[in-house]
Amino acid sequence: MADTVDKTPAPAVPPEQIKAIPVRHYGRWVAGAVIIALLVLIGIAFSNAKINYSIIPDYLTDSTILSGVWHTLYISVLAMLLGLVLGVILAVMRMSSNPVTSTVAWFYVWFFRGTPVLVQLLLWYNIALVFPILNLGFYKDEMNQVMTPFLAALLGLGLNEAAYMSEIVRAGIQSVDEGQTEASHALGMTQAKTLRRVILPQAMRVIVPPTGNEFINMLKTSSLAYAVQFNELIKRAQDISSTSLAVVELYFVASIWYLILTSIFSVFQYYLERRYARGSSRNLPPTPLQRLKKNLRLFGSFRRPEVAR
Repeated sequence: MADTVDKTPAPAVPPEQIKAIPVRHYGRWVAGAVIIALLVLIGIAFSNAKINYSIIPDYLTDSTILSGVWHTLYISVLAMLLGLVLGVILAVMRMSSNPVTSTVAWFYVWFFRGTPVLVQLLLWYNIALVFPILNLGFYKDEMNQVMTPFLAALLGLGLNEAAYMSEIVRAGIQSVDEGQTEASHALGMTQAKTLRRVILPQAMRVIVPPTGNEFINMLKTSSLAYAVQFNELIKRAQDISSTSLAVVELYFVASIWYLILTSIFSVFQYYLERRYARGSSRNLPPTPLQRLKKNLRLFGSFRRPEVAR
């Protein structure tokens, strides 16, 4: 009898487990080492500088410095409000079918964006050379008495900001579909009501982010108001340094306060942008606290999130 052939299938051999080996990025380590070395050198240079760092915390809460911080906030908010209101008006004028109003708005934007803010501040401060007497019919006085450092700073910063805000508002209005305007007119809404109730609320998603950036920039640009003797932060720091001779130390104090102010308003800007993004994005960007928790989890696990398992 012939031998029978064993037809029993051989047991399946399980495939070998795939080991994902992350790509080594040596350039990142080199770049990181170079950056750390540069930071160390900069730190050594500042530590060996003839700067009395111990007096900086004392001046941070000095009453004169705090007064300058308040004046910086005050003039920045008022100038931004002035720029925002005029910016909306100029944007509407720029988009008008009336050639006179659109031309005037274009010339305004061209002039104020094309000349330095410092020059505009000095022109307003010395406007008495052009108009010695301010005569409004019901009010008459010398221009030197009317054009105070505060008013010169407000007009110089606010009117300059209006030129930039007009372009931001115009871009926001143009981002809204024209069908919204046509539908509003079909419902019997006037042009002004359509702009106020339909167009601007939808345009805010485009207007808010650059407006927040403009306000943060206004906080820093307000430092130019020292040229017209307005008592903002830089002017108050210079007043103290002229008697204490701690020039660089007071500039450090002013820089710290600018960093504090801009950081606070940057957080407000982030949450404001996040609020207006709800209508256009299903997945809202994470908050700073959520990002911090995510990064802590990643550092705690010591795992590369991009490696596939």
